Parts: sequence; structure tokens; C-alpha cells
Amino acid sequence: MLPKLDVPIYELTLISSGKKIRFRPFLVKEQKIFLMAAQSEDSKEVINSIKQVLTNCVVDDTDVSKLPFFDLENLFLNLRARSVGEKVELNYVCNNLVKNDKDEDVQCAGKIKLDIDLMDIKPTKNEEHSNKIMLTDKLGIVMKYPSFDIISKLSIQSESDLLQLIIACIDYIFDEEKMYYAKDSTEQELTDFIETMQQSDIAKIQKFFETMPKISKDVEFKCKKCGYEEKTTIEGIQNFFG
Repeated sequence: MLPKLDVPIYELTLISSGKKIRFRPFLVKEQKIFLMAAQSEDSKEVINSIKQVLTNCVVDDTDVSKLPFFDLENLFLNLRARSVGEKVELNYVCNNLVKNDKDEDVQCAGKIKLDIDLMDIKPTKNEEHSNKIMLTDKLGIVMKYPSFDIISKLSIQSESDLLQLIIACIDYIFDEEKMYYAKDSTEQELTDFIETMQQSDIAKIQKFFETMPKISKDVEFKCKKCGYEEKTTIEGIQNFFG
């Protein structure tokens, strides 16, 4: 029998709960899955590939599909840094408008290489974020974060998708007398409740999603072709491996 190689174990604190989770670097078998995720233009294929890699590499008894999506992104970035290297080179195309020979405005399209240190990417937290949303003085909702399972089922491209996301993320509804847990209610009951809301109520819930922790990196660069200086924010796993 051939000897087994020792594999280091790393620890990461989850953003949502403060719980520590342990993981190992991905091996050759996961490297193939990772390459598929990095090269694919299909967002759902990317997410499924990431889920598979994390499931393989997390050594604790943790169901990664139940993790809030920003925890999943943060875990994957740390996993990639520990497995392949902390540095990643991104290619960016300059969006600055310049004049062509016909005095027309055209995109510069200069190619820019950005060197990103994955270990420098820290979750951004909004001080105004809260999962408790008061709809009236006496009635409110407590939300839970969208998990991998929830995100993978919804495209969030229409108002109906947004309503489905809200319903899927309700933990419980409360008033002065009682807490009404979503798990004890039917989807139709939750739908009926949401449909009685005003647009101002929906806006309050949208703020919960908009202010959730994000995995992002602010970068500044100067285009060598046209000299344009730009600041941009990189968000989402796919953009960190573009």
C-alpha cells in the first residue's frame, strides 16, 4: 500500500454566525472541478462546481448548501488561496470613450491586468444592515440569509422572483402576541401575507438583501492605452477568476 500525503487543515470564521469551520486545500481531483468553474460562463454551473469543491474540502460536519451565499463565497476564496496561491491575475477591458479617426466616440478597449491578493479581500459589512424588519409599530419580520440552495433555484430577474426570494428567506413573522414561524406556514399563506404589503414594505425587505455582507474588492488602475484612471469594485466569485 502506498503512503498517504499529509494535508494541512485551515480554519475560517463564518461571517454570519461567528462559527469556525475547518477545510483542507483542494487536491488534483478538485482542481479539475475548479478549472471548470473558472472557465464556465454559466453561473449555475459555476455555483454547482463550487458547491462540489467545498463539500469535498470542508472537513467538519457542515452542509455547505445551507450556508449563506456570502459565507460560501468567502470560504471558496480562502480555499482557492490556500490551494493554488494567494495571488490571482484578472483581465479588465477599459470602458473609457475615446475619439476614433472619424471623431466618433468608441470604447478604448485597452487590456489591463490586475493583480489581486485574495487574502486581502475582506467581507464588507453595512452598519445599517439588520435581519429584523419592522413593518408597523407592532408587526415585523425576521429574515434569514439566502443559502446556496435558495440562490440556485432562483434567477432574481423579475418581481415574481424577488417575491419568491423573500418568501424563501422569511424566518418568522411576529406581532405583540406571537411569533409565526415560516416553517409552520404554507407557501400560500406566506404568499398571501407578502401580497398584502405596500411597496414601501417591500423596499424595507429589499434593503435587507442589499445591505447583506458582500465579498468585494475596490481596485484602482490606469489604462496604458488611453491613460484613463478608473476605480471599480469587483464582486462575485466569477469576477475574481475572470
